[in-house]
Amino acid sequence: MSQYSFMDVSGQKFKLVIVSALVALVIVVWFWPPLREGVAMLPMASASTGIHGAYTTNFPHPENPISEGGKWLNGQSDGLDWTNVRTTPGFAFGTELGGKRPEPEKYDDSAALLTGAWGPNQTVQATVHRVNKDDDTIYQEVELRLRSALAPHNSTGYEVMFRCSKSPKAYVQVARWDGILGAFMYLKQAEGSQYGVADGDVVKASMIGKVITVYINGVQVVQTSDYLFTGGNPGIGFYLDGTTGVNSQCGFSSFSATDK
Repeated sequence: MSQYSFMDVSGQKFKLVIVSALVALVIVVWFWPPLREGVAMLPMASASTGIHGAYTTNFPHPENPISEGGKWLNGQSDGLDWTNVRTTPGFAFGTELGGKRPEPEKYDDSAALLTGAWGPNQTVQATVHRVNKDDDTIYQEVELRLRSALAPHNSTGYEVMFRCSKSPKAYVQVARWDGILGAFMYLKQAEGSQYGVADGDVVKASMIGKVITVYINGVQVVQTSDYLFTGGNPGIGFYLDGTTGVNSQCGFSSFSATDK
């Protein structure tokens, strides 16, 4: 940075300093309003980039759909084309009809997303409560959601699903929901008894940047990546196909989410 000294300044040098100062003053006065307007036009940081913090629940109240004081959105109540999540004390599960239905109706998974502004780096975790028996003719899933959104006839984000079975046909899958009912794409699939869930298993998924990592009981089981959705909210979901009336046989007994 240049420094100026006014000591021992006289004659032509003094005049030069005065003229230079006047020219600088004119330039500042002339250009200051546009500069000031330019500063005002700088974008402010979006509230959605802030840190929400942690949310933990053991589903203490009976609710249909889950609300917990307005902290949840639901698939049917808010998305219309999907189904809600229901709770009894200590337990959350789906309300999907199930049975043998055609596409896309069969993909109206039960879904519930936390409200508020969440940062994009998210980690969700839940404890499985399961009493159903292994049956390869029935597809019953517990699901974790990342960077997701719900609006009428529109559901987007990332879904991590675990089959409620420990048979060799059990699986874990990661999918991206792209909007309308039935519009989704698989990003990762793995099959085998080690990928299904039993009662008491702890399932976990995180999305940091573009990378989605999935765990069962603290052990990483799959990893994939996707670039499309850079924001959204965490949540839970459930799926039933091949039978009816067994929604409460597999669900979650606790759930936590954080964006720290």
